Amino acid sequence: MKNNNLEHFYKINRQDKNALNGHLSKVIWFTGLSGSGKSTVSDRVQQILHESGVHTYILDGDKIRMGINKGLGFSEADRAENLRRVAEIAKLMVDAGMVVLAAFISPLKKDRLMIRDIIGEDDFIEVFVNTSLEVCEERDIKGLYKKARNGEIAEFTGITSPYENPENPDIELKNGNSIEESVSLVVEYLKGKI
Repeated sequence: MKNNNLEHFYKINRQDKNALNGHLSKVIWFTGLSGSGKSTVSDRVQQILHESGVHTYILDGDKIRMGINKGLGFSEADRAENLRRVAEIAKLMVDAGMVVLAAFISPLKKDRLMIRDIIGEDDFIEVFVNTSLEVCEERDIKGLYKKARNGEIAEFTGITSPYENPENPDIELKNGNSIEESVSLVVEYLKGKI
């Protein structure tokens, strides 16, 4: 099928929006197991950035799956499509001049490479929230691990579906880090980058 789309170039571009906002736009992509702390850390980072005048938005799995990706399941193909759509949304938001904090399990290396490719190397910051399966299961805030262990949820990452640890994340937040330490590591890394 032939694509007849042609990009229109508008008078106001991303650089103009960044200049107006007083900061650069980026995607900070938090990856890790369910319950690892991705949403908690991204929320705290957003608060600090917001207080310093940075225009931000959080995209997270639950929010996206309740709306734009409502019809997608958890097969490998559906997960990849979920992440592809999120990456395209994040890319648009970067073009709009925002700092996007994306909190998604994104378990497979190939999908994270696709995300990085869509967003662009210069605009993508990968944060690996490296919390062990044991700690995530202890937290089990939503009761999902228990359901997965009982066979009530198929294809659950870390139990019946794989999670491939990032090999070279820009930032790695480890089990032993407190929330405050994790947030501080991310905020310090962002200095001079946004």
